[in-house]
Formats: sequence, structure tokens, C-alpha cells
Amino acid sequence: MTLTAPPLATPSAPRGGIGERLDYHALNAQLNLLAPDGTIQFAKDREAAAAYIEQHVAPNTRTFDSVWERLDWLIAHEYLEADFLRAYQPEFVTRLHERATAAGHSFVTFLGAFKFFTSYALRTFDGSEYLEGYPERVAATALFLGQGDEKLALQLVDEMVSGRFQPATPTFLNAGKRQRGELVSCFLLRLEDNLESIGRSVNSALQLSKRGGGVALLLTNLREAGAPIKQIENQASGVVPVMKILEDSFSYANQLGARQGAGAAYLHAHHPDIMRFLDTKRENADEKIRIKTLSLGVVIPDITFELAKENRDMHLFSPYDVLRETGTPLSDLSVSERYEEFVANPRIRKTTINAREFFKTLAELQFESGYPYVLFEDTVNRANPLAGTINMSNLCSEILQVNTPSEYDAAIGYDTVGRDISCNLGSLNIAHAMASPDLGATVETAVRALTSVADQTHIDAVPSIVAGNEASHAIGLGQMNLHGYLASQRIHYGSAEGIDFTDAYFRTIAFHALRASNRLAIERSTAFAGFGDSAYADGSALARYTAEEWRPATARVRDLFAEAGVTLPSVADWEALRGSVREHGIYNAYLQAIPPTGSISYVNNATASIHPIAAKVEIRKEGKLGRVYFPAPHMTQDNLEFFADAYEIGPEKIIATYAAATQHVDQGLSLTLFFPDTATTRDINRAQITAWRAGIKTLYYIRLRQLALEGTEIEGCVSCAL
Repeated sequence: MTLTAPPLATPSAPRGGIGERLDYHALNAQLNLLAPDGTIQFAKDREAAAAYIEQHVAPNTRTFDSVWERLDWLIAHEYLEADFLRAYQPEFVTRLHERATAAGHSFVTFLGAFKFFTSYALRTFDGSEYLEGYPERVAATALFLGQGDEKLALQLVDEMVSGRFQPATPTFLNAGKRQRGELVSCFLLRLEDNLESIGRSVNSALQLSKRGGGVALLLTNLREAGAPIKQIENQASGVVPVMKILEDSFSYANQLGARQGAGAAYLHAHHPDIMRFLDTKRENADEKIRIKTLSLGVVIPDITFELAKENRDMHLFSPYDVLRETGTPLSDLSVSERYEEFVANPRIRKTTINAREFFKTLAELQFESGYPYVLFEDTVNRANPLAGTINMSNLCSEILQVNTPSEYDAAIGYDTVGRDISCNLGSLNIAHAMASPDLGATVETAVRALTSVADQTHIDAVPSIVAGNEASHAIGLGQMNLHGYLASQRIHYGSAEGIDFTDAYFRTIAFHALRASNRLAIERSTAFAGFGDSAYADGSALARYTAEEWRPATARVRDLFAEAGVTLPSVADWEALRGSVREHGIYNAYLQAIPPTGSISYVNNATASIHPIAAKVEIRKEGKLGRVYFPAPHMTQDNLEFFADAYEIGPEKIIATYAAATQHVDQGLSLTLFFPDTATTRDINRAQITAWRAGIKTLYYIRLRQLALEGTEIEGCVSCAL
């Protein structure tokens, strides 16, 4: 197929440049003002979306006479890659674009339209014109991920334009573009206790950050401040200086200015630098140590809770000594199992802090800043179906995978390439997925799309990431719009029916995701590396599903699935799948992860992730445009009572909902806890303990409702009054 560029098309003169404020902004603002009859003005926001398209987008969009006139021009002017289009016949590409357009997609909220065109749509290099709309971005993504498979490309168009499946920002933003970052959402790197590993990891963080992914780094194995270097005492600087280097690196490297670099550092609770690590987030910390933009995560084993319960001191163990004594890095050992052994070993240096004071400090910092994230080490590893230890998470605390160390020579080249972690994400919209004509097919299409991202990702600048990706083919199928769906069905979030639905839905998704990965393994005659040593190989990973027949506990939830035509997998279904998995394996070492979802939720008109809404009408600041208002998806004047916000619902019901989902998700769930402005650090500690006992794997942010400033409440303001 020859792609030739036509003469430069001449668009009509634009009426107002990109970014100019027109009356659509005023229409959107009326969403936050009650109508004279006391109702919310939902229609004004829909008018704002239509006005934005008519007044701003259409006049500033370059037009072409045909699909291929546009594609040839974009390729010739280096806006699109050519190779992914050459994988198909030209007639098919035209037909697929026509199919995407014929679906008649329209944005139902102003913020959804605004987010798409400012954050995702292809624009001219000078930013003056749009070169695609939503159907064209969907078509490019489907063709790119289809890799020449016409059936998959068509299925992807259907799943995306219907809103059932939404790739995460890096994939949806970059697919098919010539000037782009990677399609992968996040990366995880482990550091070892030597300068070569530190130096290589800083370089790797820079390389990954410029490609658009969030990067988390494990600091647990670094020797503490004051530890010896070459047997000379009090020489090591500890983890804080490394954190400062990383923070500066992320502020420097971003994805062509499209996404700011973002990083996180994880440290074990029993590392001697843990209190210094936490102090870097204090508001009054010395500028020499204060960490402003790097996110922090703490890895907490069961033993820490037990010590706090008994009001005992907790011992902190030198990673340098642990490695010398055991031959294994601290990050790869179970501190709960080895705690008493380490305490009794005089050759392992240790310091002590009070366990309750540790948790108090944790809560104080979360109260101040929302940080640190928390990973419950033993809970995570008990649920881990693969051989090896999970010792960290990512920037959003939902990626949980096994890593292995790399070894370096003096020039920071690789002597041994370990396995670091990458994961690409995409989410189903629960409301639309439940309306799918075939939920199993929807899940399988999503799994194949995400697998395509893994297959096409080769970040040669970081060989350990390449090695990890090629071994695991890991993906993270997520979910969003749980609250929106439940409320649309007049079910309260966190109610018995809401939790019952969550259990049933995630149980069903787990079945279809595993079946899709098993089919991929059969088609490709290969399973992920290490399958033979996993709990999938001996069948134990799926034993809970074959033990007894299960159906939802509530009649309402049973009716929901029956009305939607969704068949819940039976024991016979699970047994057949279990047998096929044992025989053929699964292609993806990891399949599910529930991210927080941000921009894609607005574009998809979905409540974020599976947590409750933060407000009935959310207020966002969008650059020069200022305040923008977003109504909770599926909210109407008649169902307001089902849209209690997360602060009203409280942490207990959120934890219970996530616990119902967690048992069916092989990785993690990004769980934010919300507290009223009357909360104390004791309330935060209590919620942490509740989450740990409920089997939650990780905690993301802690959010406290901000105290309203006296005199700022406006009569008739929806976001104030509701």
C-alpha cells in the first residue's frame, strides 16, 4: 500500500483559538447554581458541551474530504505513524473509521469534552488546530492495538465508542502518534545497596519519566544513615539524599511537556531510616530534607500491627547486616517470619522505636499531606499466586508484582539483568459493561487490547523493564463507575446489596479475564515465564471457586445479573477453566489492577474507579479556564439520595466494598479513604487497622474534607448545598 500526501488542505478560518473562553464556560457554571425551583441545572452542562463543540472545536478543526486524504496528510506531516496502518487493507481502514463515526458518540458533559480535546486529541504542532475528534482517536487506538487483526480492531472500536472499555491515558493519548511517549502507565524499579544500582536506577527513572510513565522505586535495600562503607563506620548517608536526587530527576524529565514526571519511593517500616523517610513530608521539615513532589509509600508487615497491639517497641534492622547474615536482601525476606531471629542475632544492628508512636506518626503525616501510601506486606504475599516476593507498589498503589534484582559492572552496565515491572492499564465502565450484549466478549477484547500494549512495548533504554515485560506480559484490567452504576440502580454504596454486587461482578470479571488469558496461551503455545512454579499450575489459585456453588446473597443483585443477561460462572465453568489453565497455562502473569482513574473517567462519563464520588458536583480548576463543574455520572433529580459522597459514606463502607472486590483481583486496588473535617489521627489509625483486618492490600491517599471558610458558602450553590 502506497501512502501519498495530498496537497495541504485549507481549513476555514477559525473563530477563536484553542484555549479561548467562550459562553460554554458560563453555561457550565450554571450547573453549580440551583434553578429557581430548587433543582440542579443538568441541562445547562449538556448545553455547555454542545456549545464547546460548536463554538470552539468545530471552527478550529482541520477538515478533509476523505478518510485517506486525512491519514495521508497526517503521515506525510509526521503526525501519525504509517506502519500500523499498513498492517491493514485501505478499504478496511476506511470502513473502520466509518464505523467509529456512525456510532454517533457525543460528550454528555462539558468537562468530558474539554478533557478530551485538551488532553488527548491530536493537534497541530503549534497547537492552533485539532486534527481529530473522538471517533478518529478511537479508530487510531483500535488499529494500533489490533496489529493487523481486523476482527480485534473492529471489536475494539465497538467497545470504546460504546464506553464499555477505555484504555488508560498513556495508551489513548499516544497510540498511533508519530511524536509520542510510551503506551505503558507505570513502572517499578528496585534499587540494590550499591552506587552502581543507585546510579543506574536514577538514569532509568529519567528514561522512563520522559516516556510518560509514573515510576516507583524501592529503597528498602539501601543501607541506613550511619551504616559503614568498606568497614568504615558512620559513612552511609541513608535513603533521604537518594530521594532528593529522584525528586529533581522527575521534575526535569517529562513526556514532551504533555505529562509531568511523577515518582514514588517505597521503604519498609522496619528500615532504620523509616522515621527520617516520613519526616521528609512534614510541613515544617528543613528544606534540605523536605520532599515536596515525590510520593512516599511504606511497606508494613503483620508483625508491626502485633507489636503495636501489645504496645511493644519495634526493632528496625540494618539492611546491610541482614544481607551479610542471610545472603538475601531485606526486601525479599518476610520480616514477620524472621523478626525474632533478627532480634536475637547480635550481628544484625538494630534500633528501636515504639510501634504505637510509629502508627501515630503515620497518621499525623497522612492527616497533613495524605501520604504515605501503605502496602500490607503479608496480606499481599499471601494472595500472590506467583513464586517470589512482592515488596513494593507503584505511584497509585495498585500494581503488585514480583521483581528480581539486577547486578552491574563498574561502568553501570548489566552483569545480570533482573526483572523490573511495567504495567499497562485500561478500565471497564461497569454500567456499560453490565449492558454489554456479551460481557465475556467485552472482557476478552479488553484483555487482548492490553496484551497488545505489552507485546508492543520495548523500552530498550531500561533492559530490566524489557526483561520483566517479556517474561510476564503483565496487564492491569481496571474498573470504574461502580458508584454511578449502583446509584443508577437505586442501590446505596456500601449497602449489603452494593457489597454483594461488587463481589459478584468482580468474581465474574476474574473468570472471563483468566479465560481470555488461557485462550491466548493456547493460541500462542506459551505461558508466562514461571507459570510452572505458580499457584495456577497446581490449580490452587482457583480452588476457592471450585469448592462450592456460589450465587449472590441478595435477590436484588441476582435480578440485576438476570436482567442484564449476564451468566454468573458455575462450579462446572470454573472446573473446566481450572483444568485448561493447568494444561495450557495463562499468557499474562497478572491480569487485573484497579487504578484510581482520573481524566479517562471524565471522558467516559464515569465515577472514578470503584470508590464513591467526592462530591455530587465536583469542582476542578482547569488551567486558564478556571473553575469547571462536573456532575456525578448517572445522577438525576430523582436519585440524589443514592449519591452520598465519600465523606458522608465513611471509611468503613468503602473498606468493605474494596474487600469484596480485592479477593478476586490478582494485583491491587487503589483505595483512597475519606474522612470528615472532624476526624482525628486516632480515626485514621482505626481505619488502617480495619483495612488490614479486612484483607485490603494497599492504601492510596488519605483525604480529609476541608473546613469551609466562614462566609464563603453561597446560597443556591450546588457544591455547597449538597
